[in-house]
Amino acid sequence: MPELPEVEVVRRGLAEHVVGRRIAQVQILGSRVARRHVAGPADLVARTQHTDVVTARRRGKYLWLVLDQPGDARQALLLHLGMSGQLLVRPPDAPDERHLHARFAFADEGPELRFVDQRTFGGLALAEVDPQGLPEPIRHIAPDPFDPAYDPEQVVTRLRTKRTEVKRALLDQTLVSGIGNIYADEALWRAGIHGARPTDRLTRPAARRLLGHARAVMAEALEQGGTSFDALYVNVNGASGYFDRSLAAYGQEGRPCPRCGAPIRRESFMNRSSFSCPRCQPRPRAG
Repeated sequence: MPELPEVEVVRRGLAEHVVGRRIAQVQILGSRVARRHVAGPADLVARTQHTDVVTARRRGKYLWLVLDQPGDARQALLLHLGMSGQLLVRPPDAPDERHLHARFAFADEGPELRFVDQRTFGGLALAEVDPQGLPEPIRHIAPDPFDPAYDPEQVVTRLRTKRTEVKRALLDQTLVSGIGNIYADEALWRAGIHGARPTDRLTRPAARRLLGHARAVMAEALEQGGTSFDALYVNVNGASGYFDRSLAAYGQEGRPCPRCGAPIRRESFMNRSSFSCPRCQPRPRAG
């Protein structure tokens, strides 16, 4: 699943190419793309057509468009990218993509917005927004490190009171959102902390340093368009990010650690992989 930098790149593309335009027609192809919308695809189409796109917003890995309905009521169109979802801006006469699942045409007859998803884990859904502008389904998601509501000292306190491993805590979207497997490994490498270290063994300075590295590495990735390992993650124009060239730990098994030269190791983690330096990030002692 794309992490914060990749989703923010897409959000910025939507803000540039979609916000301020009126949706004239919505086409849903297949049944899976609207499966999260309980009322079904026909309801999603009916409630989305003839609305204005007010803004494109994000919290952590979650992305949505705020739409104006008649009578000034507002709703959120949640855009779940899943593992391979793409939001592409295309000329109306461009050929359909092979895995096209939804099309949004606009009243100005300009470029369309298309939702393409090879693995079909993503999808669309409409939701009400709360007074803070958050869609109801994601109210439990914590602010991310770029959110004005983010309180790093509160996160440090909560992190250290958890009874879990530090990498598991970093991936807990109710603690701090936006960090996934890639940027957790990179932040842990920068902090010199093994992901299996118990959170209650972290000092406050170490926890602050780790969270600071997480924010910094995601900011650097955002400047480079995010991390793309294949053609499945692209921005709205179809371009890939290139932060994968700057990764120090994630995906670097067997390559020398940029800091000490020891070969980066890969370990199994929650049906995925963790990458770390055996010298800079020694495993914590038992007990």
